[in-house]
Order: sequence, then structure tokens, then C-alpha cells
Amino acid sequence: MRTGRPMKPLNMTLDERETLERWARRPKSAQRLALRARIALLCERGKTNTEVANHVHVTQQTVGKWRERFRVHRLDGLADEPRPGAPRQITDAQVEDVIVRTLESTPKDATHWSTRSMAKATGLSQRSIVRIWQAFALQPHRTKTFKLSSDPLFIEKVRDIVGLYMNPPERALVLCVDEKSQVQALDRTQPLLPMRPGQIKRRTHDYVRHDTTSLFAALDAKTGKIIGKCHRRHRHQEFRNGIPEF
Repeated sequence: MRTGRPMKPLNMTLDERETLERWARRPKSAQRLALRARIALLCERGKTNTEVANHVHVTQQTVGKWRERFRVHRLDGLADEPRPGAPRQITDAQVEDVIVRTLESTPKDATHWSTRSMAKATGLSQRSIVRIWQAFALQPHRTKTFKLSSDPLFIEKVRDIVGLYMNPPERALVLCVDEKSQVQALDRTQPLLPMRPGQIKRRTHDYVRHDTTSLFAALDAKTGKIIGKCHRRHRHQEFRNGIPEF
């Protein structure tokens, strides 16, 4: 004979039962909702709070809470209630405005938006801009470059060059030639102070410019040796004379 306070019937409809069974079958997502759905289904079968608590491994108070929430508010009662605290101040329209500005515009005095400039333009706080950018993985300060060749013989040229490196002809010398102009010859205004225990290496922040130079160099693909010369001028004559002949 059952003792204790009588349980009020849930009077679950067929549609409600089908919805709860669908929620209870969720293997990964919305586990809290799935647990509440299983509690309501077990309560509908006439089980006591103690039996349901032992079955789903929760306390009797938890079972009683969700049983009553479903009886009074039906399916909506199993959802989470609004959390206490200050109400949300940033609207969806403001969030959308920040995202659109970040993706489709640039400030007048800069190449990209910063958190401070975006906060000033939208009237939000800098911390709010940081949270919005983090939520949508936006990083306006970072860029990537790419180049698409318009050469119709690009594939054939790549095969020829790569094939020459990978399988050169017998007794062939493969050189990769390049030039670097306007190399700045810089020096610190004071000698470096060496590192000591508990003291990092120190150097002055300013420097002396000792003019510029142009570097012409070639890489021997077989041995990995770098062959190069520096010249004061950057013309085709220096380029031709910069690489020794073989």
C-alpha cells in the first residue's frame, strides 16, 4: 500500500509524450532537457519520486521540482528559467551592427578597426567589442596574402622548375638566383652589454645607419652553398657581375 502524500496526475497528452520521448533520446546535445524529459515520462507511468530518483540517479527534490514544473507549465516548464542578474543591455541589432561594420567597412583614419575605434563608432564599451569579436572569431588586425598566377603556362613552368630541382640532368649545375636591394647596414650607437646572472643582455634603442647595399646571391641546389656579392648600386651590370661564372 502506497504511503505519503498523494501525487497529482500529470494528464500527459499524446503529443506531449511524443515530444518528451524525442527529447529523452538525445545522446549528446541538451542533456539537461533530456534528463527532465525522462523524469516526466517516468512520473507519468505512476512511479513515485523515490523510484524515479533511483532510476535516473538524482535526488527526490529534483524529481519533485520537475514533476511539478511539468504539471503546471507543461513542456515550457522543463526549459531553463531566466537567470537572475542585470538584464541584457546589448541588443541583437547592436551586435549585428558591430559585425557588419567589422566585415564590410574600415575607419577613415586607419586600415582596420580596433576595439577602441569600434567602441567609439558604435557607442559600446571596448570590452563589449572584445566579447563580440571573440564570439564570432573576428580578427581585423590579422591578414593573409595570396597570389593567383594569370600565366597560361603556369603549370608547365612549375613542372619544369620543380623537375629540375628534383631530378636534374647529369653533370648539371642548378642555381637559384635572386637579388635583395636596399639592405640597410645598421649598427647600435653603443656596444652591447653582455648577459650576466640575473641580468639580460642590453642594447640601446637607437642605431646608426651605415648606408645601404645590394646583395646578389645564388643557391647551388646540389650542395646548398650560397654564392653572393654585395654592391653599392643596383643595376643590371652589378647583377651580371655579382654571380661568378662557372
